[in-house]
Amino acid sequence: MTSTQKPSQQEIELQAAAFRRLQKHLMQDRTDVQNIDMMNLAGFCRNCLSRWYQEAAAEKGIDMGKEEARELFYGMKMDDWKANYQTDAKPEQQDAFKKSFAENVGKD
Repeated sequence: MTSTQKPSQQEIELQAAAFRRLQKHLMQDRTDVQNIDMMNLAGFCRNCLSRWYQEAAAEKGIDMGKEEARELFYGMKMDDWKANYQTDAKPEQQDAFKKSFAENVGKD
């Protein structure tokens, strides 16, 4: 498919299946991986994925707030995720995050 062609239904379904598998991997299989580490290494994290979900909804005319998108992606309220899985970030992680955020999110 070229960038100007509309994706086929099969391609949409395969992309959706791949997204669901990524979501399961991040939300069930690898809860030990911290968002800050993902952001610092890859330039995106679970919060980015939930924001992209929210942006896709907006493109379709669906009103969805940030917290609703996060809850849909995480499968729980953000406070519950943090309490169960998030650890405190070290100063060097926070410094790297500032740079990564500016480079990857600040330009969106």
